[in-house]
Amino acid sequence: MLIGLCGGICAGKHSVVKYLVEHHGFSHLHLTRNVATPLVEKSAAGGRLSNVDQLAVTDSDDEFSFATVDAFVDFVTKRWQERWVTVDIWDEEILECLSRRPFFLLVSIDAPVSLRWERFKKRCKLFEQIPPTLEEFVLRDDDHLYNQASGLANLIGRAEVRLINATSSPGKLRDALDKLNLMDQQRLRPSWDQYFMQLAALAAQRSNCMKRRVGCVLVREKRVISTGYNGTPRNLKNCNEGGYAMAARDPAWGFPRAYVYMRRRMHYSKQAGSV
Repeated sequence: MLIGLCGGICAGKHSVVKYLVEHHGFSHLHLTRNVATPLVEKSAAGGRLSNVDQLAVTDSDDEFSFATVDAFVDFVTKRWQERWVTVDIWDEEILECLSRRPFFLLVSIDAPVSLRWERFKKRCKLFEQIPPTLEEFVLRDDDHLYNQASGLANLIGRAEVRLINATSSPGKLRDALDKLNLMDQQRLRPSWDQYFMQLAALAAQRSNCMKRRVGCVLVREKRVISTGYNGTPRNLKNCNEGGYAMAARDPAWGFPRAYVYMRRRMHYSKQAGSV
């Protein structure tokens, strides 16, 4: 299993990495950045990498550091039953490579901007750097997320799991992660029931009923026999085209009455067709 973490500045990505490593036996993988680091990801003072980033690079195990995404993916694919985590997802190309693998899960982490600013100020003070004002931090964070060349907003939007880290307490974050249970294998591959319910939900998107969308899947011995959705009988005008104007006009016209009305129409249509 490979978990990828993405999110805004000081959202708590490395705190989640620490949790996964210490409590669930994950190993932290690093992907070397082969392009210039965007200015927004550099320190608040000057243009050099922060001591935090330098420390992360220095302490990384060479065995778990990779120069290319292909080498990264090849390493994990051969060891997919082990537990891995990374925060080095910077662009669509990396995400596309990882998303093709059935053992990959993308998790986004976010937190209130005021809380992230406080975290960032503490980090700067810890390493004797000048912390930004709130306005400077917001502008920096906006660039981090929405810069056309290097923004992460599109990647974050593709996450399968979203975590809101709105606490400064490590214990509360740990409790939230325990409840989230990122190691649940059904996040990677749905159970049969989840699979069939997702098919029913997809079928419901075809419904033209003006009151309620309903989809269904008929299954026998884990094999799909048929799918369907609610709407007008065949060869009749659809609800969204005015087929059941009464249902659209009358707020009291609920689903049971509409259903009975539809069944009656079907019954009389069949009778008329057999005469």
